[in-house]
Amino acid sequence: MKDRLTDAAYGAGWSAVKLLPEPAARALGNRIADTAWRRGGKGVRRLRSNLARVRPEASAAELAELTRAGMRSYLRYWMEAFRLPAYSKQRMRDGFDPKDAHWLEDGLAAGGGVILALPHMGNWDMAGAWVTSKLEVPFTTVAERLKPESLYDRFVAYRESLGMEVLAHEGAGAFGVLARRLRAGGLVCLVADRDLSASGVEVDFFDGRAKMPAGPAMLAQQTGALLLPVTLWYDDSSILQGRVHPPVEVPAEGTRAEKTAVMTQRVADVFAAAIADHPEDWHMLQRFWLDDLEPR
Repeated sequence: MKDRLTDAAYGAGWSAVKLLPEPAARALGNRIADTAWRRGGKGVRRLRSNLARVRPEASAAELAELTRAGMRSYLRYWMEAFRLPAYSKQRMRDGFDPKDAHWLEDGLAAGGGVILALPHMGNWDMAGAWVTSKLEVPFTTVAERLKPESLYDRFVAYRESLGMEVLAHEGAGAFGVLARRLRAGGLVCLVADRDLSASGVEVDFFDGRAKMPAGPAMLAQQTGALLLPVTLWYDDSSILQGRVHPPVEVPAEGTRAEKTAVMTQRVADVFAAAIADHPEDWHMLQRFWLDDLEPR
């Protein structure tokens, strides 16, 4: 019953928000965000705790306002995600302004495959829609299985309607498909700032240690594909902002595990710099640092 209610709630929100004018959807998102912020539930408290590590110098009042801005950014993502399937192709093309996109375009033109690694910042679905509509390039990504299963199916269908190939997060099976796509000169996009599994790579991140996925670095080593970090943020306009960062090179020496650790740390450093500049747009409402995890 709970699963059916969850799916029904998302479905109703998806249908209703698509019909709203964009300013009305933004205003609705802000109201929902402010209400959640005032209630201070588990996700809001975790966001505040994470932002305190990003901005340790912030006063209590500054941290409260930063958390409020973070919730507004998070709800802006959801409002846009619900509305995105109703956008015209022109709206998708105009909805993202990535700086230094030449790294991506040149990498695709070279034909050796490109991996984009992104944190949970801004609206990665909008960035993906820009790739498929503006560059007219399909890509493959991986999604965690959501519960209920019907909700996961809804998100997969939504992303596939935008031109994305979505694989379930199933370890070696997904990795093999991604490697084949890259060897064929394709594009792979991976959200890559949180991985608490046994295969996650420990990195230094702000004042502590965290785990990030090994996949982007391992795929780059195995296939020769270009690994490009991408960061996203919002400004006061309706246009998503972003930057494609220079390639993360494969080290010349070391074991595969050592190379993976070095490359993943370099990706983490790029993410940390962008999050420090735009902390409110980092949508991390879960435990992230290892010393914040509950003991097993």
